[in-house]
Amino acid sequence: MKKTILVIGAVSISAVLVSWGIFGHEHINKGAVLALPQPMQTFFYNHIDFVTQESTVPDLRKYTLSDKAENPRHFIDLENFGSMDSLPKTMGEAKAKYDDKFLSANGFLPWYIEEMMEKLTKSMKEKRKTEILFIAADLGHYIGDAHMPFHTSANHDGQKTNQKGIHALWEAQLPEMFGSKYNLYCGDAKYIDNVHNEIWNIINSSHALVAKTLDIEMELRKKMGEAKMYKKDEKGEVMKNKFRSSIFSDEYATALHTNLQGMVENQMKLSTKSVASFWYTAWVNAGKPDLNDLDAKEVTDRNSKLMKDDLKEWKAGKLFGMEGEKEF
Repeated sequence: MKKTILVIGAVSISAVLVSWGIFGHEHINKGAVLALPQPMQTFFYNHIDFVTQESTVPDLRKYTLSDKAENPRHFIDLENFGSMDSLPKTMGEAKAKYDDKFLSANGFLPWYIEEMMEKLTKSMKEKRKTEILFIAADLGHYIGDAHMPFHTSANHDGQKTNQKGIHALWEAQLPEMFGSKYNLYCGDAKYIDNVHNEIWNIINSSHALVAKTLDIEMELRKKMGEAKMYKKDEKGEVMKNKFRSSIFSDEYATALHTNLQGMVENQMKLSTKSVASFWYTAWVNAGKPDLNDLDAKEVTDRNSKLMKDDLKEWKAGKLFGMEGEKEF
C-alpha cells in the first residue's frame, strides 16, 4: 500500500469495542474518498491512509481515553425524546430544551453531525489542511454511526427485550466475518441540498431497522436455542469477551447474517455514499476551494497511478486490498 504525506501508527483495538468495528469504519471512510468527484478527490486521496486510520479515533477517545464528552456524540435514544415534531433543530436548541444530564444519557448524534459539518465547511473555506483532514475523518465516523440502527435506540444492546449482545454482533462481528465479500461501490457523491433534513432522514431510516432486526433475531433465538448461540471453550462453557459479554458462535452469526438479507452490507454502502456526499457538500458550500495546492506536486504525481488502480478495484466492487482483516 502507498505511503502518503500524513501517516499515523496503526492502533490495535478489539472490534467489540468500536462501533462498526475497525473493519467497518475504515472501509466506509476509505470508500468515501473513492466516491468523491474531482478536483477534491485528489487531495483526499493523497491522505487516504490517514483518513482511513483516523476513522476509529472517536472510539479511542471514548473508550481508551475515557473522554466523557465523547460518548453522547455517537448515538441518540430516539424513544426518549418524544414526538419527532417537537425535536430541536440545532445543538443550541437541544441544550436549551434538555439539561446536560439528559443529553449525556440519551445522546445528541444528529445535532453533532450538523455542528461538524459547519466546522468542516469553515476549515475548507480557510484551507486549513490539518483541520480538514481531522474533521473529515471524525465526521465520517459519526455518519457511519448514524447508519447503525442500534445507535438510534434506547434498546441499544437488546437489553430491554432480552437480546443482549446484539449491538456488537450486528455492527462488528458480522462485518468482520462477512465483509470481505461485500460490494460497497456506491457511485459518486451527491450534493446535499438540505443538510439538516438529510441527517434526520438517515437517523429515521436507521431507526426503522431496529424493530425488524430484533424480530428476526428473536425468531432465530427460538429456532436455534441457546445451546448453539454462543462459542464454547474446551470445557463446554460459554466464552466471554473482555467485557464479560458472551461471544456468539459462527453458526449463529452466519444464520443471522443470512436472515438479515444484506442489511449490514447495505447500511455500510449507504454510509459510504453519505460520508462522501457530506464531505462534497461541505466543499461546495465552502466555495469549491482548490485543495490540491495544499500538497506538494510530487505527492500528487506519486499517488496518481495508485489512485487509478484503487478506483478500478472500487468500481469493480472490491475492497481495495483490505480483504481478510479479522478482529474476531
